[in-house]
Amino acid sequence: MSTLTQRLDDYLAVRRSLGFDLSLSARVLRRFTAFADREETDHITVDLFLRWKVAFGKADNNTWSSRLGMVRVFARWLQGHDERTEVPPAGLIPGKPRRGRPYIYSDKEIIAIVTRAAKLRSQRELRGWTCSTLFGLIAVTGLRINEALKLDDDDIDLDAGVITVKRGKTGRARLVPIAASAVDWLRIYRLERVRLLGASAGAFFRNDNGHRLTEGAARYNFAVVSQGIGLREAQRYCKNGRGPRIHDLRHTFAVRTIMAWYRGGLDPDREMSKLSTYLGHARPEDTYWYFEAVPELLQLASERAERAMHREASKRISAR
Repeated sequence: MSTLTQRLDDYLAVRRSLGFDLSLSARVLRRFTAFADREETDHITVDLFLRWKVAFGKADNNTWSSRLGMVRVFARWLQGHDERTEVPPAGLIPGKPRRGRPYIYSDKEIIAIVTRAAKLRSQRELRGWTCSTLFGLIAVTGLRINEALKLDDDDIDLDAGVITVKRGKTGRARLVPIAASAVDWLRIYRLERVRLLGASAGAFFRNDNGHRLTEGAARYNFAVVSQGIGLREAQRYCKNGRGPRIHDLRHTFAVRTIMAWYRGGLDPDREMSKLSTYLGHARPEDTYWYFEAVPELLQLASERAERAMHREASKRISAR
C-alpha cells in the first residue's frame, strides 16, 4: 500500500497538469502526509486530521479552516482510489475567510529593496542579480511570485516588451506588457546570467547552481533584505520573521495603478476590467477588493462620488 505522501505526489502532479497553482497547498499537505506517515496511517480519517491539528502547532480558526479545505480537496480526490478515505466535514472547524490589509510600499522602500537585494553575496555572484531583478519585476508588473519564478527565457520577449504568463493562478495564459526601463533591466540580467552560468535555455530566474530559483529561496532572500533595511525585525537562526511580503509588491502595483486613474481623471469603472485582466484575477471583485483594503483608495472614490453629486446638483439648479 502506498503511503499518503506518495499519494500526495500523484495528486499534486494531476492538479498541476490542469494548471492549478498549489504552492501553499503543497507545503501544508506535505506536513499533513508526513505526520500521517509517522503515525503509520495510509488513509485519511477525521481523527487523523484532528490529531495532526493538535501536533501541528497553534493557529487561529481561520487558518485551520483554510488548512481543512486543502485536506478536504485532497481527500475527495483520494476517495476515488481508496474507499476507506473519510472526507472531513466542512464545518469541522468554523472559520471566516479574510484578507489582511496589504502593505503598500513607498517608492523609497521599493528602491531600498532592489538596491539591498543586489548586494546579496553568493559564490558566483548571481544571487544579487537574480533577487534584485525578480523583486523589481514584481514591483513594476504586479506578477505573482510563482508566475515570475515559472518564467522561462522564451516567455520574455524583450524585443516586443511582452511577458507571456503561460499558467497563472486560474490556469489561464495572459500577456503582460512591460515598460522599456524594465526591458533594459531584464536584458542586463539575462546577459549577466549567461556570463556567469553559460548560455542555456530554460528557467529565466536561476540560482548559482543554474537551477530555477525556488519560492522558498525567494521568500528567504526577501526576508534577509527586509531585515537588512528595517522592514522586518532581525531574526535568529535564519528565520524569515514577520512583516511586509513579496506579495505586497503586487498589491502596491495595483493600488498605485488605481490611484493614478483617479488623479488622471480616468473612469475607474471603465479601467477596472483592464487591470483585472492584466493581474490575472478570476473575477473583477478580486480587483475591487482594494477599495475595501486601502483607506486611501476609498477616500479617493468618496471624493470622486461627492464631486459627481455636486455636478449633478448644479445641473439641476441651472435647469430650473
